[in-house]
Amino acid sequence: MVESVARVRHIRVTPMKARRVVNLIRGKQAHEALAILKFAPQTASEPVYKLVASAIANARVKADAANAFLDEQDLFISEAFVDEGATLKRFRPRAQGRAFKILKRTSHITVVLATPDELEVAGKAAKKEAK
Repeated sequence: MVESVARVRHIRVTPMKARRVVNLIRGKQAHEALAILKFAPQTASEPVYKLVASAIANARVKADAANAFLDEQDLFISEAFVDEGATLKRFRPRAQGRAFKILKRTSHITVVLATPDELEVAGKAAKKEAK
């Protein structure tokens, strides 16, 4: 019934490190994902935690606007992915007048929450398109 999206762009975490954290929560219930992220030792888990919490809040607002009932325990992470953002290029002086390139990578992280009935509707639409 409800599907909500939350995105964070240009976050200063390398995409590879962020994907390790996002892979932990993909397909899990939203509150279970928050519990996992709260105790994950990776630095990228903090912004992903905030992103999942934001997606839950977005679902709540969307359900209120549609005047629909939302049980937050039903929400699960239907999609979660990390894309590469812009790379900041910096230079470090090295011996004998050389310069060493430093690449400060950024990420775009997207989390999509859905209720189980929303997944069924999407599955039926995909089957219809396949025919």
